[in-house]
Amino acid sequence: MKLLGRITVDDIIDVMEQESTEDMLKMSGVSEDEELSGNWQDAVKSRLPRLIVNLATAFLAASVIRHFEPIEKQFPVIVAYLTIIGGMGGNSATQALAVTIRRISLSDLTDNQAYRTVLKEFSVGLINGAANGVIVFLFALWYDKNPMLGLVLFLAMTGNLVVAGLTGASIPLILKRLNVDPAVGSSIIITTFTDCIGFLLPLWLASTLLL
Repeated sequence: MKLLGRITVDDIIDVMEQESTEDMLKMSGVSEDEELSGNWQDAVKSRLPRLIVNLATAFLAASVIRHFEPIEKQFPVIVAYLTIIGGMGGNSATQALAVTIRRISLSDLTDNQAYRTVLKEFSVGLINGAANGVIVFLFALWYDKNPMLGLVLFLAMTGNLVVAGLTGASIPLILKRLNVDPAVGSSIIITTFTDCIGFLLPLWLASTLLL
């Protein structure tokens, strides 16, 4: 029944700042051991391994493009749209990932809450994908004068943003269930999914509907 000490509000704010910084660095693929004011050698040592892993996944995505060389030769314009669809998928997945990790950090989600989280991101991905797909469709219709190409891009955009929402929500939940910090490994897995699907869908759809 004796007062042993006290915790002031600035102590709590310091801890909150440290935890937020740690989560932000992990999501960016930077080790929490790297000092923000450290030298460049420590920065390279901290970041290079993650970049090498990203490079390996980039080769995997590039292999998808190489597999569809015939459609690329007949419709080279499709290659210009790959970066749009892949990039939009990456952005959408990052949004879903950030929201899901935030939910996990605030509370342990029950199975029902986890299911609702994935279902919500699926719905968001479907609506956002369709909305952006319509814009790409209209652009292809106006600029390339090719409604079938527009249809391919619409379907690919919608499908990739659905995949982005599903992976952005489910991957961190799965890693959490496996007792793996979801902020560490989620971004690499999700980037691989969105890049590969973002290249595969338009090329496969083009080879099916345009040839």
